[in-house]
Amino acid sequence: MIEHLRPAVRAMSGYVPGEQPRDGAFVKLNTNENPYPPSPRVFDALRDALTADRLRRYPDPTGVHFRQMAGRVLGVDPDGVLIGNGSDDILTIVTRAFVPEGGLIVSPTPSYLLYRTLADLQGARFQTVPFAADWDLPEAWPLEQAHLTFVANPNSPSGTTVGRERLQRLAAELKGPLVVDEAYADFADDNALELTKPNGRSPGVIVSRTFSKYYSLAGVRFGFAVADPAVVRELLKVKDSYNCDVLSLTAATAALEDQDYYRSLRVKILATRGRMTEALARLGFVIPPSQANFVWCRRDDRPVKPLYEELKKRCILVRYMNYEGSGDGLRITVGTDAEADRLLEELVGLV
Repeated sequence: MIEHLRPAVRAMSGYVPGEQPRDGAFVKLNTNENPYPPSPRVFDALRDALTADRLRRYPDPTGVHFRQMAGRVLGVDPDGVLIGNGSDDILTIVTRAFVPEGGLIVSPTPSYLLYRTLADLQGARFQTVPFAADWDLPEAWPLEQAHLTFVANPNSPSGTTVGRERLQRLAAELKGPLVVDEAYADFADDNALELTKPNGRSPGVIVSRTFSKYYSLAGVRFGFAVADPAVVRELLKVKDSYNCDVLSLTAATAALEDQDYYRSLRVKILATRGRMTEALARLGFVIPPSQANFVWCRRDDRPVKPLYEELKKRCILVRYMNYEGSGDGLRITVGTDAEADRLLEELVGLV
């Protein structure tokens, strides 16, 4: 049957997620989960949802209750909110809707590797634009004709951000939509949601968010997009009918409501991030200023893959990433203080 697969699928390499070990002995700092548990309200809500009627029936296909909560908490139009099975589902829906076969998807580089996979699946071309030396976008954007442009903000793997005004200027230059992929925006000082609102709207901007990082819900798979309500009405035609289940909708709605709890976790994570950054810099790593819950660590004096391999032998997982034209590095999640201490202790003997 392999010969009947689409040629584009046979030719692509596919996105490789971060390793998920089954052995609980590992210190897991490779996929940017929040090291702290979800809000207690999430567990209460899930217990209430575990009834026969809730589980035997289909979920709300558009997530009305969640969208209303997002409107209240985030100050956005509920009709401009699209729900997804994680933000990767959102990115897939947008790609399906806007990019024709043979079309063009563009992203800065180095950035999220899934964007290339989405282009491959759509039978589209994929081109990259290198970040400037300070991790900002180049002043003159060279590929304004793209059907879709992705900008991860904060960016992965660097953790750096592009200012809202620069994103607005880019959106005005582009012929097609600009997707601002804000998986880590809750850890940053600013975000692009204002660009989707009537008083500051850039009509071509779609903001994508996830509950996998800040909200400690990577295991339930939930994400959403915010855009012009007219755009969301079109995207609803493209998504799977019931792409979010009862439990993910319940968990996400309860988490979004408990902002005080997550703000307290944010304070802890940012404090640990600052301490980790200073300690890693003293060990000789070059680290851009991160606005995410991870740091991007590179060396000028040696390759870093041996460090990744040695840490894994010592039951510490970090993410090794190598970008053509940009070199390699270690993307290290900000864990608990105890996990950060363990990492730093091991690295002292390795570098």
